[in-house]
Amino acid sequence: MLNISLPVEVQAFVEAQAIAAGFNSANEYVYHLILREQERIGQQERIESLLVEGLESGEPVEATDDWWEQKRTQLVARFQQSDA
Repeated sequence: MLNISLPVEVQAFVEAQAIAAGFNSANEYVYHLILREQERIGQQERIESLLVEGLESGEPVEATDDWWEQKRTQLVARFQQSDA
């Protein structure tokens, strides 16, 4: 268990936010915020892992305006084929 002392103004703010968000208590609200932060960090770590995996996946490509236009054209063509 963790007990946290907050200044009166901050405690009032947390309690008001808890009520506005539909929680039964400030404790539930703070717990929910912590869970959301854990999820955000987990997602950030997953994105970083995917970025590293992408960087290490092959020869580097210079992403010029022409390269992006070619990718857009390929995606549009693929999307149009999947609708057919």
